This record gives sequence, structure tokens and C-alpha cells, in this order.
Amino acid sequence: MKILLVNKFLYPRGGDCIHTLNLGQMLREAGHTVRFYAMDYPENIQDKDKPFFAKEINFSSASLSGKIKAAKRILWGTGVKEGFKELLKDFQPDIVHLNNIHSYLSPLVARLAHEQGIKVIWTLHDYKLLCPAYNCLCKGEVCEACFFNKKNAILRKCMKDNLPASILAWAEAKNWNKKKLMEWTDTFICPSRFMAEKMQQGGYSAEKLQIIHNFISEKQIKSDVNPSGYERENSYAYIGRLSEEKGVEPLLKAATQLPYTLYIAGTGPLKNDLVRKYTADNIVFLGHLASKDIAELLKKVSFTVIPSIWYENNPLSVIESLCYGTPVLGRNIGGIPELLETDKCNCLFERDNELPTLITEMFASATSIHRGSLAATSLRRFSDKRYYQKWLQIAERE
Repeated sequence: MKILLVNKFLYPRGGDCIHTLNLGQMLREAGHTVRFYAMDYPENIQDKDKPFFAKEINFSSASLSGKIKAAKRILWGTGVKEGFKELLKDFQPDIVHLNNIHSYLSPLVARLAHEQGIKVIWTLHDYKLLCPAYNCLCKGEVCEACFFNKKNAILRKCMKDNLPASILAWAEAKNWNKKKLMEWTDTFICPSRFMAEKMQQGGYSAEKLQIIHNFISEKQIKSDVNPSGYERENSYAYIGRLSEEKGVEPLLKAATQLPYTLYIAGTGPLKNDLVRKYTADNIVFLGHLASKDIAELLKKVSFTVIPSIWYENNPLSVIESLCYGTPVLGRNIGGIPELLETDKCNCLFERDNELPTLITEMFASATSIHRGSLAATSLRRFSDKRYYQKWLQIAERE
């Protein structure tokens, strides 16, 4: 088949980008012809079709004209239509597979593909179709108020606690509404059962939803030494974005009470503030790490921690950790529990004040973990082969 993969960026910026790039590689290895569509951006590593890409817009622009361009892209997909239609004409794909497309691109691409009779598959990486602010958080608390009434985004100023931004997010949700998106999309892939349940709760048809956990390249993991042979430090790690919804600060507070080394890998809007507030000998901020360096980190720490306060969907950081034989201490929220439920060496927590005790217990049990078995089991669960088999059933379904 000929498959057009669509994502707003095409470099390892976040989980959606990494998934899109890995999906393209997997589909090519399976014999399919793959091309990409994105916003034109200097760091894109897949840019063969750059002439068709949407022009770059900057949401941080200080100029009035820049803000207007960004708003028009959000509301109507301005700057997307011409290039995308030309690419469809040039490539004539059998499937258009969407990933993270809001704001920098537009749901307009789903309509354009649907109008030409092309099957549209959409992998959901966040809750944007239910929540105008995408993360089901309002002022640091879990919120589902917009599932049925998008006006709550304005009333609660859900988008960055900013009224103009919240009005824009509400208008975007009203224009690209559930009725249109269900009409234009053949299948929504939900990477967790939790997300599928929330989508149904928000009024999306169960017939349109399919659950496939995200995958990891077996080749990438198996090229390393057996995980059971790694020498583990008396250390643990957080790998991810440094932003409010990730709940990193309670983890850092807990780390200051403990003697173990905590590695923080990632960057984000809270980085400078967190580095300033949590300078301690046992807390090491590593900044952004390439995938190879993340693998090395996962091979040396005793376990990782996922302290997110939002409805995590299917975090790649959990899958990577498990596949390297590294257990996970994760918050009991969103799609995290279903990733950790099959192995007793993992642990869930509910409240921030549990962290010091549970981190200590994770270290106490670290020597008894059969890491090779954990890695092997996880690789089977999250293999690219398993993902492809399920993906192919969706792609070939009438």
C-alpha cells in the first residue's frame, strides 16, 4: 500500500514525532511505500516532500501579523489546503494516517483525504478531541468539564489560564467538532484502553475506535547486551518533558529527602526554575538526551519514575524502560496502570507523599528483579511486529 503519514513535526521532539518516524520505518520495512506531510520546520529529518509542506507558523510571535497567521491556521487550516491537495494528487495514497495535527497543521487534512475517498486512520496522542486544552487539566487538577460542553474552556480559562487563548481553543473545538471528525475518519487508534473509554465517554462511536499500544523497535533493543547483565547503579531516573502536567516537582521534593541519585532527563518550560530550586548532590539534570543516551541511562538505573498528574495516554518512556528490563514506579492515572499491570516488579502510587517510602522500597527489591525476563516479556508486548499485525487488520478492513 501507499501510506501518507501526517504529523506536525518530523524530528524527535516528543512521543508523537518519534512514533510517526518509527511507524514510517516499520511500514517501509514491511514493503509499503511511505511519504510524509508536516509543517515546514528546520529540524525536520523527513523533508523529501518539503515543497508540499505547510509554511511554518510561530505561536510565540510578538507581531500582530504573526498572531493572526497562527489563529487562522488553528481555526481554518489556512496555508494547509493547497500543498496537501497537491501531495495527494502526486502520491495518490491508499491510506492517510494522521498523528498529532492540531494547531501547527489542521484537521482539514482529514476532510481533504476523505473527500477523495482515501481511508483515514488517526492515532490519538493526547485528548485534544475531547479537551480544547488537550490535557484534561485545569489549574493543575484533572478536569473533564469540556467533554460535553466546550464553553467550559472559556469559563475556566483552561488554556494557559489565559482568556484569549482559551477563547481561541474553544473556537477551534467548535469548528473541528466531533460530528465532522467522525465523518472524515475511518478509524481512531487509541494507544490505551483508558483513552478509548474516555473517547466513548465523550460521545465517539465505539465502532470507530481501535486499541493498539504503541510499539518499540525490537531491532533497536536486541542490538544491546542482555539487560540482566547490566551493572545497575543505586540510582533512578525521570525521562520526559519538564512541564506542569508531568508532575516532576513532587518527585524532586521526594529526592531531596533520600540518599539515592535521581537523574532528570529532558527539557521544557519548567527547566530553569527546577534547576534553580533543586540543586543537590544527588539530583542530576541531564537536559535533552538522544535516543542512544536514553538507552544507556535506562541500562544503568535501578528503575524509572512516571509522576504525571494528567491522563497519560501510552507514554513511550514507560515502554522503553520496561523493554530494557528497568521497572517503573508510576502514578495510578490515565493509561499508565495498564502498562504496568502485568509484572509485579513495577509499582503504582496515588499521592505524592507516598513517593519517599515507595522509592525506598523499589531500591530494596531491586536486587531480586529478573531483569532479563522483564525485558523479554515487555518486548513481546510492545513489539513492532505485534503492532504491525493489528495495524494491518485496520488498514485492510472494509
